Amino acid sequence: MKNLYLVSLFCSFLLLSCNNKTIQDNAQSNTDVSEEIQSGGVKMVEIETPVGKFKVWTKKFGDNPRIKVLLLHGGPAMTHEYMECFESFFPKEGFEMYEYDQLGSYYSDQPNNDSLWTTPRFVEEVEQVRKALNLDKDNFYLLGNSWGGILAIEYALKYQDNLKGLIISNMMPSIPDYEKYNGVLRSQMRKSLVDSLDAFEKRGAFKDSVYVSLVTKEYYNQHICRLPEWPEPVNRSFKHVNEHIYVLMQGPSEFKVGGRLLTWDRKASLKNIKVPTLAIGAKYDTMDPKAMEEISKLVQKGRYLYCPDGSHLSFWDDQKTYFPNVIQFIKDVDENKF
Repeated sequence: MKNLYLVSLFCSFLLLSCNNKTIQDNAQSNTDVSEEIQSGGVKMVEIETPVGKFKVWTKKFGDNPRIKVLLLHGGPAMTHEYMECFESFFPKEGFEMYEYDQLGSYYSDQPNNDSLWTTPRFVEEVEQVRKALNLDKDNFYLLGNSWGGILAIEYALKYQDNLKGLIISNMMPSIPDYEKYNGVLRSQMRKSLVDSLDAFEKRGAFKDSVYVSLVTKEYYNQHICRLPEWPEPVNRSFKHVNEHIYVLMQGPSEFKVGGRLLTWDRKASLKNIKVPTLAIGAKYDTMDPKAMEEISKLVQKGRYLYCPDGSHLSFWDDQKTYFPNVIQFIKDVDENKF
């Protein structure tokens, strides 16, 4: 009887050992462990500039050899963070997507050299990022919002042979025209508010807490993002803006354009863009939606998307219009249906 018990105990131990080995084997086969350290898709891309080498932050989502979308954030010198909502839409469509902080922005190197903050230099940076991420004419879609739209237009005018499709989101092709449209929006505000803004601006008090509060409440909440509570990624991005670069290129506020972009105008050059192009406008945008519609007519292969409930960040406050149509554009180009 005792021997029978020992045999049973031995068999149980042997069975348990086999089960543990099976579990370990399955775990090993289901876990792809390589020698390279995994970083959750984050890659610091080294770029060369006239004043030296620096690194910019990128993050990859998904894997698709045919559709790879690079996002260009606005500002200049905002961050990818306010575009994080794209994570909820593009990857589940099977698109390969890249977030990216341009040089000078929060997650990338921030060299203290004002010679770097020019549009042509940023264009060369995007081209270096493209090469580092292995994007090419058969799969590369470039999507730029606001200043990122300027950068996307400029990139396409120089390097469109590397592009599959172009998406210009909420950006007019002319800063002088944008400044005029700002005047239109300002004229629609109540006179007492405009008088108050004028008083602060004449003193150059653009950082005064009262002025900032007025602009945020009366302008940003109407024309930048119309959601009753701004999403955390948007607030986070605003906290991380590099104000020095923003002011140097854009000017001290939305109402006072005065930086290096003051005379930027590419309306006459749009006819040279031959890649499929989607231009996006919104009813409440800081940008004139009619100007974005005109982009779609001036490029050789254009389409226009109008977001009736959207503002400058229509990918937040009019997602039901924005994303289905942007996704459809990409699919149409991919399937040669455009």
